[in-house]
Amino acid sequence: MFPSDGSQDFSRNYSGSMGTLTYIRNFLKDRQVASITPTSRFTIERVCRHIDFSRDLRIIEFGPADGVFTKVILEKLTPASQIIAIETNSDFARLLRQHRDERLTVVNRSAEDVREIASNKNWDRADYVISGIPFSFLNKDVKHRILQDVSKLLGDDGLFLGYQTSSHLRSHLRKYFPEVETEMEYMNIPPMCVYRAGKQTG
Repeated sequence: MFPSDGSQDFSRNYSGSMGTLTYIRNFLKDRQVASITPTSRFTIERVCRHIDFSRDLRIIEFGPADGVFTKVILEKLTPASQIIAIETNSDFARLLRQHRDERLTVVNRSAEDVREIASNKNWDRADYVISGIPFSFLNKDVKHRILQDVSKLLGDDGLFLGYQTSSHLRSHLRKYFPEVETEMEYMNIPPMCVYRAGKQTG
């Protein structure tokens, strides 16, 4: 089964209002931005139920945008944990760097480069990969290359945790992960399909 501590107080740490205008502006000029609003606290809570924040972690986040999700993660992580945030949009990357947390590394590149980015940090594995990038916008080869690299980077008990506007990613994930589950979060604009994919079954 997927791990869950079920005890996080997300409403205390979540603040999404400051990013709405930034999202709209970047949505209009950047086709890789899939939403005009930040991820809701309900989606963040649903995704993070499956993260064991009690231990030191290495987390990779794809498409963190202005860092609403990243902020919650940082406030829950142990002091020795680390997170790499990979963001293609330069405006969002600049906002992410304002967090000024030594545990956070912001990289203004594509998720296609994840293995090189992890290697540059001397990471041979990650515990979680959290993804908000619109995989439906990617061509098939790029999509599968990213998922294959994620599978190689995750440890045996690691998890891919994604949130998308559709369930299209499920069949692609099953090529690399024997355990794939989905659930819907309707308290988000637009509603999100949340994915949990791991190498272990049972």
